[in-house]
Amino acid sequence: MDTLLHWQQRVGSQRDWIWRGWQTRYTFIRPDQPHSQTTPLILLHGFGTSIGHWRQNLAVLGEQHTVYALDMLGFGASEKAPVSYKVELWVEQVYDFWRTFIQHPVVLVGNSIGSLVSLTAAAMHPDMVQGVVMLSLPDLSIRQETIPKILRPAIAAVENLFASPLLLKTIFRIVRRPGVVRRWASLAYANSEAITDELVDILVGPAQDRGSAQAFSAILKAMIGAQFSLPVKSLLPDLNVPILLIWGQQDRMIPPAFASQFAAYNSNVQLLTLDNAGHCPHDECPEEVNQAVLNWMDSFLARPNLALDKVNKVNN
Repeated sequence: MDTLLHWQQRVGSQRDWIWRGWQTRYTFIRPDQPHSQTTPLILLHGFGTSIGHWRQNLAVLGEQHTVYALDMLGFGASEKAPVSYKVELWVEQVYDFWRTFIQHPVVLVGNSIGSLVSLTAAAMHPDMVQGVVMLSLPDLSIRQETIPKILRPAIAAVENLFASPLLLKTIFRIVRRPGVVRRWASLAYANSEAITDELVDILVGPAQDRGSAQAFSAILKAMIGAQFSLPVKSLLPDLNVPILLIWGQQDRMIPPAFASQFAAYNSNVQLLTLDNAGHCPHDECPEEVNQAVLNWMDSFLARPNLALDKVNKVNN
């Protein structure tokens, strides 16, 4: 892959899709040569990122499989819509995209919030999913469970104060500055060499869009609420598809201790921990992640009955 190309030239064929009246962005890459066994992938980014965050993965995965990546509503080049944000909203966007463009069982690949969207989509729409890859899976419900009941009202009051739209918009104007973004990335990334000017450009660009401050405020406020997402422990145990869970050992955003906890919820989970990565393994060590995903897919695509059963369920 030619990394000298601008990242916009390395993420496939970008298109706009109107979803429920909102402009959204997606991209895709198809293999040059058709393969006998191939399964499409849909890549879902994390908080504050976009299609560009997959620039080191799309082309490699696309050598063997058709790969799609979405900018979830409120992020990237998708519209910064004034809506009530929650994981189920993004699940609906992904499912409608799948029904519109694919209609064949896929592997969902998500990072951070994108992992939670992938997990929830697999639980709500099993007809869509043949496998799930999750990189650094968050569980916002755990935070609520660990706060003593006696302290919850006080903490909720403080959170509501800091979640005021005026304050959040002020914070947003500060955190979207390139220098601040670079410092934030240094917390998420274990590998400082991966924090390039290109990465900062990918993170900062969408923050200049119209409505970005309002969307940022709405999403952050939603994330501290109890209705933002379902708990991982209510979703993961019942999934009956292959699952690859990837975690960076230097993840400072979500402690790596959660990896083994989540893996114990479901015997279908294959856990891969990476020593040289933080919260964004696909961008910090893309060669390892790309090969791990391809090898994992090969392992279950080699079982023809599993793939055939999935296809038959969708067609019927």
